[in-house]
Amino acid sequence: MSDIPAKPLIAITMGDPCGVGPEIIVKALQQPTTFESCIPFVIGDRGAMERAIKVCGSALMLHEIKASEDAGRVPAGSIALLPLSQLAQEDLQYGSPTTAAGEAVYGYIRAAARLCLEQKVAAMVTAPINKESLNRAGHDYPGHTELLAELCRTDDFVMMLAGTVLRVSLVTIHEALADVPALVTFEKVLKTIRVTRDGVRRLTAKADPVLAVLALNPHCGEGGMFGSHERDVITPAIEAARKEGINALGPLSADTLFHFAQQGTYDGVVAMYHDQGLIPLKMLHFDDGVNITLGLPIVRTSVDHGTAYDLAGTGRASEQSLLAAISMAVGMAGNPA
Repeated sequence: MSDIPAKPLIAITMGDPCGVGPEIIVKALQQPTTFESCIPFVIGDRGAMERAIKVCGSALMLHEIKASEDAGRVPAGSIALLPLSQLAQEDLQYGSPTTAAGEAVYGYIRAAARLCLEQKVAAMVTAPINKESLNRAGHDYPGHTELLAELCRTDDFVMMLAGTVLRVSLVTIHEALADVPALVTFEKVLKTIRVTRDGVRRLTAKADPVLAVLALNPHCGEGGMFGSHERDVITPAIEAARKEGINALGPLSADTLFHFAQQGTYDGVVAMYHDQGLIPLKMLHFDDGVNITLGLPIVRTSVDHGTAYDLAGTGRASEQSLLAAISMAVGMAGNPA
């Protein structure tokens, strides 16, 4: 039996203590509307959160908890904090994350994933991390997505960025552009289409979402003049998906597709590589975009920006992406796959 209360319990990982994560968390939790839909609590470091409260000029107080279920009993005007680290001052310098900070960040993510897997919380929302410090601490992952896939023991994961209009998933994620063609295989394209369909169903509550699948090459390869991936890989994957009952269309040229996608023509877009899909997504949803890891047995959303060291310590970083991530996590938690 699940321990999750009627109002979903949401674990927010603090992210890099040397970036804007603690500050955007404070600013998001200052919004009364955040607590109307969920019970949020932070997994992180007391020193970093106390500093963020001061930087933001917030009247919120920290209230330490020992277990996730204690979050619902925290007094109004407080941030429920599950403290998993006691970082020294040298590990809290803005823009200069250390190995200790990287190890702490790993601990926050692992704890939140475990709570989700044990069904003690409904979802996890992650603040931005510094991948270099994570790697220096001995955790060699390109980002949250791959780390969470390993913690959840799944290979069928897909990274999606979503806003209120566009939802874009990626066949390849953090890869050098020169390596992308060899990584765009029939199996990966078909898997991404499948996982995207399931994820978009959960996001939109539509039983038969329409997915646009992009080409890899300009003009869909122009009949083979600019490459054969469309003919040899992407089209067969789309055909296989359609035989499974998935409403996938394409391959479609990326240079025109997003004009129609922003008008709501498609429920989701499958892009072949990082910048192909995320440049147009962030043009439209720079402030309110959300990073979602699809294909996991848990709900995980995140801000779609990085640690923003240039803003760390100023209190000026926008909390809009975090608010959107919390809202989307609540919605997905309430709409089982």
